[in-house]
This record gives sequence, C-alpha cells and structure tokens, in this order.
Amino acid sequence: MVQQRASFLSIKSAYLKAIWLSIALHLVLLFGLFAGEFTSVSKPKPTPTVQSSEPIKAVVIDTAKYEQAINKIKKQKTAQHDAEKKRLKAVEKRASDANKRRTREEARIKKLEKQRKKKEQEKIKADKAAKSSKAKAAKAEKIRKQKEQEKQVAEKAAAAARSKRLKEEAAAKKAEDLRLEKIAERKRQEIAAKEQAIQDAMLAEQMANEMASRNQARQKQVMTEVQRYSALITQTINRNMIKDRSTMANKSCKLAITLAPSGFVIDVKIGQGDKVVCDAANIAISRANILPVSKDPEVFKEMRKLAVTVTPEF
Repeated sequence: MVQQRASFLSIKSAYLKAIWLSIALHLVLLFGLFAGEFTSVSKPKPTPTVQSSEPIKAVVIDTAKYEQAINKIKKQKTAQHDAEKKRLKAVEKRASDANKRRTREEARIKKLEKQRKKKEQEKIKADKAAKSSKAKAAKAEKIRKQKEQEKQVAEKAAAAARSKRLKEEAAAKKAEDLRLEKIAERKRQEIAAKEQAIQDAMLAEQMANEMASRNQARQKQVMTEVQRYSALITQTINRNMIKDRSTMANKSCKLAITLAPSGFVIDVKIGQGDKVVCDAANIAISRANILPVSKDPEVFKEMRKLAVTVTPEF
C-alpha cells in the first residue's frame, strides 16, 4: 500500500510540473505577442487632416484579442486541471479498490488458513480417537473369538450327545409308529369305505336336487321370457292397429298366433272377443308380418304357438 501511494504521489508531482511549465511557456508567448503589438502601435504613422478614430479602434481590437487569448489559455488550463484531477481521482479509486480487494483476499486467506488448521486439529483428534477405538475393538474382538471358539467346542459336544440320543429315540419311535400305522391304516380303510358310500349317496341326491332346481329356474326364466315377448307382440299389434275409440273402447280380442323362428306369422286364429277389435288386430298382424320372437330355442319352443289378448290402447 505504501509503495502504491508513493508511486501515485510521484505521478502527481510529475504532472504538476508539466502543468506549471506549460503555463510559463504560454505566458512568455503572450508577453511576446503583447510586446509586438505595442511596438507596432508606438511607430509614427501619417495622420490624416481629419481626426479619425481608427487607431483607437485598432488598439481596442488588439486588447480584446489579448484577453480572448488569455481566457482561452485559462480555459485550457482549467480543462487540463479538471481532466488531470479526474484522472488522479480515478487512479486513487483504482488504488483504493485494489487495496480493498487485497484486504478482502488477505482476510479470506486468513479465514481459510484458520479453517484448515481447525480441520487439521479435528483430524488429528479423530485419528487419535479412531486409533484408540481400534485398539479397544481389536481387544474386544480377540476376547469374542476366544469365547466363540469355546462355545463352538461346547456346542459340538452337546450336538454329538443330542444326535446319539435322537437316533436312539428315532429308532424306537419308528418301530412303534410302524406298528400303530398298520393298525390305523386298517381302521382308515374301513372308515373311508363307509364314508365313500355315504358321500356317493349324498352327492347323487344333491345332483338330483340341483338338476331339479336348475330345471325349475330355467323353466321360470323361459316362461318369463315368453311373457315378455307376448307383451312385445301385443304392443306391436297395437301400434299397427287402426283404432276407433267409439267402437273399440274397453273391448278386447283373444288371438292364437303360430310363429316361425324368424318371427314370420304362419297362422292367426281369432278366439273370443269383439269382432271389430279382432278384425283390426288381424289386419295389424298382416301389416306387421314379422313379430318379435326370442333367439333362445327353449323360449321360442314355448312361444311358437302363442295366445295373446289384444286390448286397443288410445
């Protein structure tokens, strides 16, 4: 930092010398210009008969030029001084910034060094603890292995004795089990034969009951489907009927219809009922030609010849 400050002062001193030297040279130049102008004014000139103001005017102009030159030099010097001041300020700022960076870097390095030393101490401490723990663990492991060996020897002796005893017990038990197994097998066979006969009888009865139940459920399902298709056929006839409330209200007609599997009407027999309604129903069947039938063979078998009662709906 001291070296940078000394360098900065040396640069500043050199620039100040240059500025003062430049000012002195400009003053000398101005003095020469002024002296020349003054000499030219002092020389005798022919004067006209009529008094003229021209010489006075020339002197005024020269003075103005002089002042203008002086002002110009002052402005230049001021600008140079300001520029130099600005430059020096920038140099100072860079030096200050560099010093701050250096200070921060030194602080960071110190912090890192402190952390490194701390970690090094922690590592030494941890290594020492690990070494001590390792020695304790090695001693404990040695004792454990010794006890383990003693245990294995004891267990081996106990296992040999237990094995011998178990073999003797197993041989005796095997002989007894064989005798009891023969007795039990004979009894099992007798019981199994009786149970098989009972199970066969029960299974036959269960299958018969189940078959009857299935047939009954199936018959019920078939008849339900027949009733559903009877209703559909009645609705189809009603849709195709030409109705007259005055002649058909509250009247009905029973029909016996023979159907093909496709729903084609093979035959219609008119039963009891109002003639007007029966005729209209017969015509409606002819108009429909095909009536809804089930695709289930069992259901169709029950409805192939179907009796329906048609009551006109208004």
